[in-house]
Amino acid sequence: MKLQFLGAAGTVTGSKYLVETDNRKILVDCGLYQGVKHYRLMNRQPLPVSYDELDAIVLTHAHLDHSGYLPLLVKEGFTGPVYATPGTCELCKILLPDSGFLQEEDARHAAKHGYSKHNPPHPLYTEQDALRALKQLKPCSFGQIHKILPDLSIRFRPAGHILGAASIEVFDGSHMLAFSGDVGRPDDLIMYPPESLKRADYLVVESTYGDRIHEEMDAAEAMAKAINETAAAGGTVLIPAFAVGRAQMILHLLERLRAENRIPKLPVYLNSPMAIKATEVFHRFHEKHRLTKDDCRKIDSMTHYVRTVEESMALANQTFPGIIVSASGMASGGRVLHHLKHILPNHRNTVMFVGYQAMGTRGEKLVSGATSIKIHGQNIPVKARIKHFDAFSAHADSSQIIQWLGSIKTPPKQVFVTHGETEAAQAMAEKIQIELGWKTCIPKLTDKAELQ
Repeated sequence: MKLQFLGAAGTVTGSKYLVETDNRKILVDCGLYQGVKHYRLMNRQPLPVSYDELDAIVLTHAHLDHSGYLPLLVKEGFTGPVYATPGTCELCKILLPDSGFLQEEDARHAAKHGYSKHNPPHPLYTEQDALRALKQLKPCSFGQIHKILPDLSIRFRPAGHILGAASIEVFDGSHMLAFSGDVGRPDDLIMYPPESLKRADYLVVESTYGDRIHEEMDAAEAMAKAINETAAAGGTVLIPAFAVGRAQMILHLLERLRAENRIPKLPVYLNSPMAIKATEVFHRFHEKHRLTKDDCRKIDSMTHYVRTVEESMALANQTFPGIIVSASGMASGGRVLHHLKHILPNHRNTVMFVGYQAMGTRGEKLVSGATSIKIHGQNIPVKARIKHFDAFSAHADSSQIIQWLGSIKTPPKQVFVTHGETEAAQAMAEKIQIELGWKTCIPKLTDKAELQ
């Protein structure tokens, strides 16, 4: 087998790994670059491998930095199968068309207000491109061996993180190449712990939190304090949250805090069509996570689901205290941007980030103390209070990844550390070498490795 790194090398986004056996080629993950402009522009660069050379694509999970490039490959002509777990397939049916729609919407907005350098602005792909891509999804159950090519089999193992997320074992008859995907936390509020791998001759592991340990804090109490302070000031709490996983976790936590009278019964709004649909999928797949049917019912009864553009505009203009959960989690796009334009200039309000903020994103700039932020071509002053709670992250920290790696019965000959900023990947690689004694390397973009 040969392995080439076509994304998530030196960064936490754009995951793509090319696996080659004799005359066969598959892509493990097909992620979109997100965040700073430098990375977003890479989405428009051609891959070193043509769509007609690929026999199949395998997805670890549905987050766009792992699946969001798929509609572009299909637009270019890829017609092969895309293998993923049932949960991932269901979430891709939500995320991918929404991604295409938002790109079209952003292009229209840029054209109307003239803040794009392109004339006319055009989306990377459309909603229709994404809908065509969905027809190529092939659901595969966890734990079973699936023969996808004459000389190649795969197996999905639960990785925690979000619904449907998996670590993937790729077997060519002699080598076992494993991909961690995004590893979840053993103590996650809604997802079960990641399942350990039995064997990995070679391993690609993520390092999002490779240089950090999650805060030892009562995250629920910290959230309650921020909400109570904002409500007393007559302000609104805005929680940018990833539509899949994080939004559902936050709604569950808000419901618990209200039920325990730890926060006032302020109106709670979920303003993200994608997050609303994802919440419905979480409810249907309740046996795959910790939330019971009753938990899901309580979330529904508490939450005002904002579905239409008109409802969203009215909500953005409201001035009475409330809690708004909206995507995206790094404030890189979506309806949350319209809320930020109204909420940031008012000192009574609070913007509460509840997860990882990638370098260069609006979220990262805000939590780093920016006094103004550019949204839709306008400089918006930052007077609202900015809170950042990493304790809600769905990624395992460095110690939790070491714990997960240490459960592999047959240690790998080589570990490739990816999906992390430079410092995080270096720290993760060193920690693996010191604590486990395994050989590691940090590949650069387009690097190739021959698996002996």
